[in-house]
Amino acid sequence: MSISSQEICILHNNNNLTNGMPGNKYNCSPGTPRTRLERLLRERELRKFNKSLNDGETDQLSTHDSFSPDSETSTWFNDEESLEAISAARVSFDGCERQDFRASKQRLLVVANRLPVSALRRGKDSWQLEISVGGLVSALLGVKEFETRWIGWAGVNVPDEIGKEALTKALAEKRCIPVFLDEEIVHQYYNGYCNNILWPLFHYLGLPQEDRLATTRSFQSQFDAYKKANQMFADVVNEHYEEGDVVWCHDYHLMFLPKCLKERNSKMKVGWFLHTPFPSSEIHRTLPSRSELLRSVLAADLVGFHTYDYARHFVSACTRILGLEGTPEGVEDQGKLTRVAAFPIGIDSDRFIRALELPQVQDHMKELKERFAGRKVMLGVDRLDMIKGIPQKILAFEKFLEENPDWRDKVVLLQIAVPTRTDVPEYQKLTSQVHEIVGRINGRFGTLTAVPIHHLDRSLDFHALCALYAVTDVALVTSLRDGMNLVSYEFVACQASKKGVLILSEFAGAAQSLGAGAILINPWNVTEVASSIGYALNMPADEREKRHHHNFIHVTTHTSQEWAATFVSELNDTIVEAQLRTRQIPPLLPIEVAVDHYSQSSNRLLILGFNATLTEPVDTLGRKGNQIKELEPKLRPDLQEPLKKLCDDPKTTIVVLSGSDRSVLDDNFGDYNLWLAAENGMFLRVTKGDWMTTMPENLNMEWVDSVKHVFEYFTERTPRSHFELRETSVIWNYKYADVEFGRLQARDLLQHLWTGPISNASLDVVQGSRSVEVRSVGVTKGAAIDRILGEIVHNKGMKEPIDYVLCIGHFLAKDEDIYTFFEPELPSEVPAPARPHVPTPVRTSVSKLQVSKSGSRAAARPKKQRSFSTIERNSSYPVTGGVLQSMAADKMSLQEGSSVLDLQGDNYFSCSVARKRSNSRYLLGSSDDVVKLLRELADHTQS
Repeated sequence: MSISSQEICILHNNNNLTNGMPGNKYNCSPGTPRTRLERLLRERELRKFNKSLNDGETDQLSTHDSFSPDSETSTWFNDEESLEAISAARVSFDGCERQDFRASKQRLLVVANRLPVSALRRGKDSWQLEISVGGLVSALLGVKEFETRWIGWAGVNVPDEIGKEALTKALAEKRCIPVFLDEEIVHQYYNGYCNNILWPLFHYLGLPQEDRLATTRSFQSQFDAYKKANQMFADVVNEHYEEGDVVWCHDYHLMFLPKCLKERNSKMKVGWFLHTPFPSSEIHRTLPSRSELLRSVLAADLVGFHTYDYARHFVSACTRILGLEGTPEGVEDQGKLTRVAAFPIGIDSDRFIRALELPQVQDHMKELKERFAGRKVMLGVDRLDMIKGIPQKILAFEKFLEENPDWRDKVVLLQIAVPTRTDVPEYQKLTSQVHEIVGRINGRFGTLTAVPIHHLDRSLDFHALCALYAVTDVALVTSLRDGMNLVSYEFVACQASKKGVLILSEFAGAAQSLGAGAILINPWNVTEVASSIGYALNMPADEREKRHHHNFIHVTTHTSQEWAATFVSELNDTIVEAQLRTRQIPPLLPIEVAVDHYSQSSNRLLILGFNATLTEPVDTLGRKGNQIKELEPKLRPDLQEPLKKLCDDPKTTIVVLSGSDRSVLDDNFGDYNLWLAAENGMFLRVTKGDWMTTMPENLNMEWVDSVKHVFEYFTERTPRSHFELRETSVIWNYKYADVEFGRLQARDLLQHLWTGPISNASLDVVQGSRSVEVRSVGVTKGAAIDRILGEIVHNKGMKEPIDYVLCIGHFLAKDEDIYTFFEPELPSEVPAPARPHVPTPVRTSVSKLQVSKSGSRAAARPKKQRSFSTIERNSSYPVTGGVLQSMAADKMSLQEGSSVLDLQGDNYFSCSVARKRSNSRYLLGSSDDVVKLLRELADHTQS
């Protein structure tokens, strides 16, 4: 694909603008991509263009010195000068000249448990380094647009400072930075928590069962070591971090790292990728530290997995265990979005394809063809591990030989089983089991000159492995659970001439990518696997070619380099999205400023919500009996003293404005001198007086019974849901029900309501995060506040204007009109935003006055009037233990009402509690911050 030079300029500039990458300055005007998809598509085209430019250079850099691990990785570590020379020689495109090549690169800090280097000590201050060519190393090998640094454990214990300094210096030449872990930390963190707890759990093997009591005792110490080790990694990252760097954390060893990094620097770009499966929420919830690990990972900006299934399991775990909101883009926690996506890793396919042309590989291939002439070759390459399904594979091959006697001397299975964790009893037992099965089958079906299974307990070098892939007719991958399994990719890359068949376990991540060209099997079903072996061996050539072509295109397109570049590109773009989102989030309340303005005011009004504002925090998922607690909300004990002090201040008026019914507010605030506004302000009383109603006299409540019957029906059908029948609304709450089932039921309930009981009624349906409320139109906190203010002013005989308002609450979006009620009015030439219209009986009015140039609501010439309705007597809403009272018959004059508000703009503080998407001016993180604020205000109160 050819891209014009002008397009290249636009692509590069857009990449800089959206990703915040340093350098990359061009002298042509950029075209700004408007959407995230546009940005990612342009980034992709740029990568393709750069790859086409680099193809010739890569060939030159890679052709000599074959493919030994040492030579290849030294090329990766030392090709910087060659690339710089090539870059400097490039001419400018249409006047868009690239500046310094090194400056154009973004630094990428790759943080993994192990460095891609093994260190062997040769003396007091000398080390020998051996390069490890793994999937992650080769993935980043071809990503030239980043300046990569590796951070990780070198795999050795270095107790002395001289040794540490020497190793650090040696590793620096390889662009590696060591994390030094002592033996005890390694034992508890790596061998203990990582390999004994997390790895089996993520592969569906469950928590250790052989000694449950010992496991329970040692679990906490292992988890503490895990957190400590992650903090040690974070300390090294922070030491070497530079502004603009991308930090990419890898695998289950470092699930705590994103949180450690973000606590130190919230602006750091952090991505986390898991190379194993992520289990379903039902498996993950058995982990004692389940919530801590999930929240730590969610601190990252982008969370990546190999397949959509793993990503879906992670989002489901966050939803079911943490009670957070899962969205198509990821997981949302009070406005903070962590993107979750699938990024299937690949291999460096060119490396395998080029290797087939090497003389030593050709010699290996010739030798193997002669050795197995006249026989079909089947191949398995696995670590000798429980999850690889080696016994199942061999048993299926045995069944195939039993059922197909004519194939016994025409097929051979070559099984390469690389030993791992040889000191662990379970792995020793597995090795013995495999050897026993192989011996039995060879004894049963073998002859003096040939056996059906060749089993090797060792690894092969790269050249021998490529040759073996190339001569294989059928590759057999029978993983019981595998994050990806790149053996299948390597086999496909080496099959250009043979076009062999891939039999692939559906439990391997690669099945999501290669499923169309492979034969998918359930490795537990031995009969099915045996049948698939027969089908593969007898497959017609044209079908083999079609299947291979499909897989070959995927393997050569979705390379490891493309995987790494895509992840970092999406991480950069996620930061852009987060910045746009952050602009819409209110800033944190400056408590000192709010308290200072409070102390300087003479007539203050505090409007406080109740639920999730003044109450104890409850567990979102209702464990530990919190569902019962939430049904009976209680005022936080640590708020009693500051609230009483504020209530006793004659200069301060407090209104508790809640959606709860009157009895709840009576139980919690009966001993305080304040105002209670129940059911979104429809009922009002000062604690020393009787309840009154602020409801409009023409409010129609005939709909209640029909809605109540619907809510009762869905409550019976949805375990752990409940509904509340209030005097002005009906609420169905499914907060504690199963998340997915609750959502389905809520959808059905809404559909039933809209087509039935409320289809022609003048009602509002208010949807909370996990609740559905039906109320009459106009029943909102904002619509009620002017009537509440009128009664307060009248009751107190207030002469001095209110000059300070603090409004705090965890309100539904429908009720956030209370935040905008006190905002300064717009200038007269600008139409004011429409307020909710509420039908009210006319009695008394209090003006909302024109704002002066200083931003205050001055007691000057009235601009417009806002009616403050009477609190009408309504006998149809009885109160237990009392009767509804009406306001006094005497009326306030317009002159008295006009002095109610004299509010400077900087004397108004509206705060949402734990709701980042809000119309309020400020944000408070939780009810703990409310406690802190009210204590500060109480300390500045003059009794």
